[in-house]
Amino acid sequence: MKDRCTAIVLAAGQGKRMKSKVKKQFLSIAGKPIVYYALQCFEKASFINNVILVTSEDCVDYCQKKIVEKYGFRKVEKVVVGGKERYDSVYAGLLACGETDYVYIHDGIRPFITRDILERALDGARETGACVVGMPSKDTVKIVDKEQFVTKTPKRARVWAVQTPQVFRYSIIRQAHEKARLGRMDGVTDDSMLVEKYGDCKVKMVEGSYENLKITTMEDLFVAEVILRGNEL
Repeated sequence: MKDRCTAIVLAAGQGKRMKSKVKKQFLSIAGKPIVYYALQCFEKASFINNVILVTSEDCVDYCQKKIVEKYGFRKVEKVVVGGKERYDSVYAGLLACGETDYVYIHDGIRPFITRDILERALDGARETGACVVGMPSKDTVKIVDKEQFVTKTPKRARVWAVQTPQVFRYSIIRQAHEKARLGRMDGVTDDSMLVEKYGDCKVKMVEGSYENLKITTMEDLFVAEVILRGNEL
């Protein structure tokens, strides 16, 4: 039987660093909102069965009418309300998934995912139960202490910058979230951290793309415009 795959796309951020009245996931690139491009990729991927779009309570109607219905995203099965923190929004998405085998968790402000990235991530998750995408660091990385003195220089070949999507067997990520929520979740910045701590499988790293940037500042928005124009040539 073919695995059922669900994508959770997170679009609940406030975008304070953008200093814009429009939330960053709804800012425009080439005439379409940033989150459109991620949704479009999942829509076109034949192995993605359905999509859960997570947003803030005040944006549910906007997402449904101005994004899902306007652009004809048939795979967006539900638009659900997220939470105060990113991990709360992910958990809301997990609760809304229904029957599924694998779940993609993706930041809606990463517009340049591709089918190849989605396939590599799923292959990695099938191998171990948990997979993240990322790219080797182009820069030398330093580990510092609280006073910002360098304590260690890890080998650059072993240092990767983590991206999304992150893909998990549904039972593994759901259980990891539920175990984590019994205690403190301070410092949790991505879902693989929870599997590393509470899961019983190794987390596989596969290659994403240097173009798979996370748009958090106006400078990132300008770069995204350049990438999009380049991809259209």
